[in-house]
Amino acid sequence: MAARVLVVEDEPDIRDLVVLHLEREGFQVRTARNGAEALRHVKTAPPDLVVLDLMLPELGGLEVCRRLRRDPSTASLPVIMLTAKGDEADRLVGLELGADDYITKPFSPKELVARVKAVLRRARPPEGPAVFSVGGLSVDFGKRQVAVGGAPAVLTPKEFDLLRALIEARGRVLSREVLLDGVWGYARAGEIESRTVDVHVRRLRQKLGVEGRRIVTAKSVGYRFEEAE
Repeated sequence: MAARVLVVEDEPDIRDLVVLHLEREGFQVRTARNGAEALRHVKTAPPDLVVLDLMLPELGGLEVCRRLRRDPSTASLPVIMLTAKGDEADRLVGLELGADDYITKPFSPKELVARVKAVLRRARPPEGPAVFSVGGLSVDFGKRQVAVGGAPAVLTPKEFDLLRALIEARGRVLSREVLLDGVWGYARAGEIESRTVDVHVRRLRQKLGVEGRRIVTAKSVGYRFEEAE
């Protein structure tokens, strides 16, 4: 079954261009012209991924992303942001809210399609569900569910992928560059990308509560997962 993508963009030319290239690749595409319309679409016909412009009328993209992440039914919905070239602060805020990736305008439609495929691929559950448990932490890789002390912890797709990467490293330190490549799909070494890893680690630790201490900082290098009590 073709993946369903919701494109939220108020500029008709950009919206039509994105739709054209996604449909050429076999995606089922719906569109929304503003944030309020986007949220209605998500509720009535849940997509597999949202391409979300930040500068929207009525309800901005950042607020749309915030509401999606607050709602448990959409907390894990993959989101790719479209941002203006100079909006670094907005991009960082969007990533802090849990967006999975961002693309700056003007952009290559082929790059957008590649990013959509990459994010969907990383969000797809692996075959053969397996459960990892240590202390009060339980991670079901197949269902992409996490529990701490028996209570569910609602993670964004990127937070889950980050936790999985750290767990699967079996105590090895993973640099920010390795995490960017493995979790985000690119290893650019710019300041915003490094800050993105740090922001996601901080939010992941908060959501894991007492078990968040298992994510240990290797100063000036990266992070590792500590299984020992």
